[in-house]
Amino acid sequence: MRHYDFAPLYRATVGFDQIADMMDRVLANDVSQSTYPPYNIEKTADHEYRISIAVAGFSDDDLSVEVKEQALVVSARKADTDEGRTYLHRGIATRAFERRFHLADHVRVTGATHENGMLHIALRREIPEALKPRRIEIAKPQKAVDKDVLEAEAVN
Repeated sequence: MRHYDFAPLYRATVGFDQIADMMDRVLANDVSQSTYPPYNIEKTADHEYRISIAVAGFSDDDLSVEVKEQALVVSARKADTDEGRTYLHRGIATRAFERRFHLADHVRVTGATHENGMLHIALRREIPEALKPRRIEIAKPQKAVDKDVLEAEAVN
């Protein structure tokens, strides 16, 4: 695996350290990232998204959804209730997991539902008023005659 040094980027830029941190995270987690449980990320509207995670075998009490430091953390711990059971084949995985999703700025979790073995997490991107585009009115220049009249009145 290749290792990239982002130190020159930190020295030559201001305010782009989040991009470098994100690249470091992606490159570091690329090989070790688990594929369990499977999930989908879909765009449901212009500023709305949904993460769907297959959590068959887990109840609502076994699942945890938290937002910590711009990261969505979904975890599950299954209480061991298999005492006295003998499996001939055990293909349904109910092992504990923790899945992290890094959230972009201004993305907020609006809710979560668990039905039919799927955990659906709704997200919304809320752009603050200060960052929304706004129209700037273009003022017309005053005529030179009007300007001279105003200056003459101010002197008298």
